[in-house]
Amino acid sequence: MSQVNRTILLSFAHPDDESFFIAGTIRKYADAGVRMALVSATSGEAGSPGDPPLCAREDLGRVREAELRAAVEILGIDELELLRYADRGLASAPPDEIRGKLVAAIRRLRPLVVITFDPNGVNNHPDHVACGRFTMDAVNAAADARWHPEHGAPHQVARVLWTAPVRPYSMGLMDDLASHPGIDYLFDVRPWSKPKAAALLAHATQRKSVNRHFFDNPDCDRRLGVEALRLAWGQAAERRPAGDVFEGLD
Repeated sequence: MSQVNRTILLSFAHPDDESFFIAGTIRKYADAGVRMALVSATSGEAGSPGDPPLCAREDLGRVREAELRAAVEILGIDELELLRYADRGLASAPPDEIRGKLVAAIRRLRPLVVITFDPNGVNNHPDHVACGRFTMDAVNAAADARWHPEHGAPHQVARVLWTAPVRPYSMGLMDDLASHPGIDYLFDVRPWSKPKAAALLAHATQRKSVNRHFFDNPDCDRRLGVEALRLAWGQAAERRPAGDVFEGLD
């Protein structure tokens, strides 16, 4: 497969989603020369300002955007787009408007692979669920010239991957993870555990949650070392779980 075509678009709801769910995978592909792009639908302004607070509530969105930019740099993400829809209100975003913004990103970047939330949003967070729904809508619309012709030529994404049906901090603790349904792409990200840890810690306002799920546990290394994704749409790889998101796309 031509290296110039290797682009992955990540579509997530909040700053820190990229680090919680697939930071090691992101850095793995960035190190391999894959073009990585991230769309964050909100600025996370309804989240925690830290414990103790690191900023005033009214400044949280700005602070979390800065944290996200720091994580993006650590992970080697090439492009970041912030949509700035309301945190904890993403489901109320105007469908035509957010579809247009996501279609514009897809047609500009022309990714082979898009990664977003599964229909349950991992933990049923309404913003996660909405993000996955809007992204799937946009992937379909981006391939149809009738939708948003102002955003350029249609582009058909080859494969859409969802977050896996196992909490990300639990994957490394499971001896039989590969046999679990929905584990369609499985990655040993231990070689990238240091940048993954650094990206998680870059979200300083969210440190209490990050520590609870990762760093306060004696098995932290195992929690950091494994990531997985689920096939949502497109050609399945010949084996499940596969070890490469591009497998079978050449």
